[in-house]
Amino acid sequence: MEHKKQELPWWGKYTLTLTEASEYFGIGYKKLKVFAEQHMDENFILMNGNRIQIKRELFERYLDENMNAI
Repeated sequence: MEHKKQELPWWGKYTLTLTEASEYFGIGYKKLKVFAEQHMDENFILMNGNRIQIKRELFERYLDENMNAI
C-alpha cells in the first residue's frame, strides 16, 4: 500500500523552506537567503541538516516588530 504525503497549507506549517517563505512573505528568494544567513542566531531560523527553515510565526512576529524594509 502506498502512503501518500499530505500537504499542509503554508499557514498551517510550523516551518517554511526558503522558497515557500519567499512566496509567503513576498520577499525575493535571494534576498531572503542572504537575510537568513546574516541572522542565523535568530530564533526564527531552524537548520534542517544544511537547509535553512524559517519558523513562520516567529518570523512574522520579527518582521512586525523590527522591519520597515528588507
